[in-house]
Amino acid sequence: MKVQRILIDDKSPIHRELSIYRTGTINWVRLQDTSYKTYASLEIDAHNYAAFFHYGLPELLNSLPFISESNNGLDSWDEAFLHSSSLGRMKKIIDDKMASIDPEHHETILLGWHDKPVGVAYFRNIEPGRFLEFLGKLSEFVEESAEAGCDLEFIL
Repeated sequence: MKVQRILIDDKSPIHRELSIYRTGTINWVRLQDTSYKTYASLEIDAHNYAAFFHYGLPELLNSLPFISESNNGLDSWDEAFLHSSSLGRMKKIIDDKMASIDPEHHETILLGWHDKPVGVAYFRNIEPGRFLEFLGKLSEFVEESAEAGCDLEFIL
């Protein structure tokens, strides 16, 4: 079977409408609040979302006690919460991962595929330097959240 290869382009409105095109948000919340309120947010663009999963951050972070409706911890297509008492360990995991990523090793990764109605495989270029910049912002966001006494909500 012949498979069409599509390299995701963030500038393409058609690509941004694909279900494989995922973004996310991390919010500061307080689990003890009586009503839902976000105190700060960090957006995860589609490139960094794909890199987040490619570099195995959810698996590493799931050593922490995430609360999620599905009980899968930190996972795609889900919402998960992490109590502020675990943010120091989260920051260490992020910082350790940052140290292990080679900023010069660009990769093209497979995001997903389907066979019908025609075979299509979806790919994305991963720029490790760009992802490292995001991880630096995330590490700082986690540290500031801990200082503010906030918990984290992941909407992936």
